[in-house]
Amino acid sequence: MSTRSERIAQVLVDMSAVNFTPDAPITFKSGIKSPVYVDNRTIPYIPAAWHTVIEGFSETIKDQNLAYDVIAGIATAGIPHSAALAYTLQKPSVFIRKEAKAHGQKKRIEGGEVSGKRVLLIEDLITTGGSSLSGVDELRNDGATVSDCMAIVSYGFSESADAFQAADIRLHTLTTFEHILAYARSQGKITETMLKSVETWMQDPHTWAG
Repeated sequence: MSTRSERIAQVLVDMSAVNFTPDAPITFKSGIKSPVYVDNRTIPYIPAAWHTVIEGFSETIKDQNLAYDVIAGIATAGIPHSAALAYTLQKPSVFIRKEAKAHGQKKRIEGGEVSGKRVLLIEDLITTGGSSLSGVDELRNDGATVSDCMAIVSYGFSESADAFQAADIRLHTLTTFEHILAYARSQGKITETMLKSVETWMQDPHTWAG
């Protein structure tokens, strides 16, 4: 029987959410050039895949015995998953803007009050962790208690692990890049040369592109 991590990896690869492009690297917001890109924004378009992901989040919450009052999503890609998860678990849902609106109440946190609440943060993908931890800071500034963040997958950079640890946040991912690469290889989605390129990049993403 496959593990949860293997199931989620299979879903992402089979629906082509994982794209390997070592000959045409894409550039992340952080400036890192990458030979692989995960587009989790396509998941809600495929109901069966989305159900597997939301089920994975629910199972992780139960397995890790995570305590929370409110589920929060990081704009924009984390919002569909946080909202669907909150709906499934019948919990309050909020989302966190990347920046405050220039009009209205000029808030970053939308949906309800989080002061005095335990908030579980949901992300779709972790690169360096900057967006997620900015959301953590905003929640804490509004009086929330935040100790855990869940994401579908992380690129597994050491700098993101260090950043989450420094912020005293436990990161829980539904799958790993090791499982994604293993399944992609088994399905002929990635050549040995491409695999080596991705593995080299993961070890030192800042200098990989030269």
